[in-house]
Order: sequence, then structure tokens, then C-alpha cells
Amino acid sequence: MKIAIASGKGGTGKTTIATNLAYLLKETGNRVLLTDCDVEEPNDYIFINFEKEGEVDSSILIPSIIEEKCTGCGKCSEICQFNAIATINKKTLVFPEMCHGCGACSYVCPENAILEKERVIGKISYGNSQEGFRFYQGVLNIGEALATPLIGNLIKLVNKNEKNYNYYIFDSSPGTSCPVIEVVKDVDYVIMVTEPTPFGLNDLRLAVEMARKLKIPYGVFINKSTIGNKDLWDYCKREAIDIIGELPNSKEIAMSYSNGRLILRDIPAFRKEFLRIIYAIEKVEK
Repeated sequence: MKIAIASGKGGTGKTTIATNLAYLLKETGNRVLLTDCDVEEPNDYIFINFEKEGEVDSSILIPSIIEEKCTGCGKCSEICQFNAIATINKKTLVFPEMCHGCGACSYVCPENAILEKERVIGKISYGNSQEGFRFYQGVLNIGEALATPLIGNLIKLVNKNEKNYNYYIFDSSPGTSCPVIEVVKDVDYVIMVTEPTPFGLNDLRLAVEMARKLKIPYGVFINKSTIGNKDLWDYCKREAIDIIGELPNSKEIAMSYSNGRLILRDIPAFRKEFLRIIYAIEKVEK
């Protein structure tokens, strides 16, 4: 089963839920693979004692102009949605940093004057955690803006190389934009991590709308549940959204997190809240 961990905003506790859920699923006898798809700021590795086994470059294909063939017709620049190609005075210029690697320019070129070459945008590393589950992560190169292609490459590599796991957990980046949709579009269930604040509720609404449009089953996990008011619970009740777990705003949890440790190792009493997630997921599987 493929599970995505998502949130409308940053700082709600996605990393906490993703890493502790992977740990508990492994502890309960499952084969688990955790993938950190927050490629602009991956930090799952901090909490799981990651032992790197290998690393590969992640690339996209960008256009390279064969000048002796190019007639400067401008069809490539007309079709580019990202302004990565410009035709000026019959000369075609390429701006690699703006290219998303869609290949439309080479497709429409009437002179076959465009070749595609690889440009590295980040790295993918993989290995095992000391907790016993498999782990992958992507890291976008500094200054790059192309998170979505790297996430796509990361998920393709996981699907190609890793078979027969009971659970594949994908920790997405915050928000509801293209990088998140790239993660959640093919999963079986989305865990929406939120907090009972006005910003948390507002951004949860956006995340719920996204999941509904994609027709993906989902449930809400409320972090720092002892702060704020009850507006979040009222919203979930009105919208018939399952609340599949809660964690309080706790000094113990904060200390465990700040020391890069798994909550379920330090505070086993919270195990029942993560078991609630597993029960919710199992209902979907049936």
C-alpha cells in the first residue's frame, strides 16, 4: 500500500508522523519503505539513523541547438511555456535553468535542429535505516527550482528498484502545489497532518480540496492538539473527515524531536495514536 504524508503548511509535523509511522509499521512485522520527497528540505534522515548504500544523480533533458541546422523560425520558443527558449534575430537561445525538460521544443522543430542533453538537478540517495526499513531521499541542488522533476525521478527509481513491500510511505513537501501533487497522485491514502490554528485550518481546507479532486482517500492527524480552539474538530465533523490520530503540545515530544529521536522510542505511551493511523489505513485496504 502506498501512503503519502501531506500538509497544507510547513511545520505541522509531517516528518514526525512519517518517521514514527514507518518505525511502528516495521515493529509490527511489515516490510516498509520510507521516501523523503521534500527534496528542497529533506530531514527524515535525521531521525532514522540512515546508513547510505548508494547515490545517483537526477537529471532532466534540456535542449541543445544545432546552429548549422537552425533557421530561427521561432516555433520552439513559441511552444515553450517556461520561456526557456528565445528566438532573437533568427538566433535561438536556451536558458537551461528555466527549462522543465518537457521536450516540446524538439518535437515541434521542423529542421530537427534540437538535441536533448542531460542536466543534473539533484541527487537521490538510498539505503537502510537502523530501525530496519528501507529509505530513499532526494536532494535538490542549491539554487535549483525544479523540485517536481526530481520528485518524479525519485518515485520512478523507487518503483523500479523496490518491490514487495507492505507499505510505501512518501513524505511530501508542504503545500498543495505541483511537487505535492507529484507525490500524492498515485498513492492509496493520504495522511493530512495539521494543527489547530487558523493557518493550519485554512491550509487543511486546501489540502482536503486537493485530495477530493484527485479522488484519493484521506484522513487527518492533528498535531499539537492541545493548543488553539475547536474550530478544526468542528470543520472535520461538518465535512465528515476522519480524525485518525492526535498528539498533544508536549514538552516531552519537543525534547525528543529537538534531539533527533523518534517519539515512539522515547515515549511509548503515544504508540496508540499511531496505531489509530494503521487501523484507518487497514480499513481502506479492505
